[in-house]
Amino acid sequence: MPLRVLVRGGGDLGSGVVMRLHQAGFWVLVTELEKPLVVRRKVAFAEAIYAGKTHVEEIRARRVFTADEAYKCFMQGEVPVVVDPEARARIWFKPHVLVDARLTKKGSDLPHPAAPLVIGIGPGFVAGHDCHVVIESMRGHTLGRLYWEGSTEPDTGIPESVGGYDAQRVLRAPVEGILQAYVDIGDVVKQGQLIAKVNGGEVCAPFDGVIRGLVANGLHVTQGMKIGDLDPRRNPKYCYLVSDKSLAIGGAALAAILSVPSLRSVLYGDDGWSWI
Repeated sequence: MPLRVLVRGGGDLGSGVVMRLHQAGFWVLVTELEKPLVVRRKVAFAEAIYAGKTHVEEIRARRVFTADEAYKCFMQGEVPVVVDPEARARIWFKPHVLVDARLTKKGSDLPHPAAPLVIGIGPGFVAGHDCHVVIESMRGHTLGRLYWEGSTEPDTGIPESVGGYDAQRVLRAPVEGILQAYVDIGDVVKQGQLIAKVNGGEVCAPFDGVIRGLVANGLHVTQGMKIGDLDPRRNPKYCYLVSDKSLAIGGAALAAILSVPSLRSVLYGDDGWSWI
């Protein structure tokens, strides 16, 4: 049986991890919320929760409800995605590795250790406290670095700059309510164009660009919540490709796994369960 990895959170960063580990031949199970708050849905395995099935680049994913359905997905070369906010699937899946890619910025809510290797992504995690290793998620010279002690850079609250825009490119709900979308991911929009409404409040494009991300239509959102991503580069192709940042974090997760001797032994046929 291949090395088993449970990834909590099938958003764009978590999906970069899933892609790298799936390509490495691991069995990867994704757990998600009942209604994922994912913005970059075209490159997120979480979309399977809404659509039943999806694909991120060449990798297929399917929503499952039972362990048997999940194992069927593995045998078909697919990624199973299950509604399981508390990651209870770890009881029957028995993952060798648990990756927390939810980006809650609060650390883990599971007893540590929840698996032989627990990997946290981004601020909020402390290696040795609620995970074994933390991956830096902030762009810059330290992106993708592994910290086996301590934590990553603190959250700045400022979105990374794309094409000279940072906070402006993040679309947020003006009020609480149900989102009604008037465009789709990949659409080219003009400054001032209506993108969505929330309880009568309008969300309009702050500049010309491409809708790179938008939460699911009909989703209940709260005031100030991130609901979309406008890309000033105006290249629709980017909407359907996993980002360089996501792939860097995915590569870091793979490096973390392969750096643990007891997990390397699993790849060579010795299904050891040595706790770190």
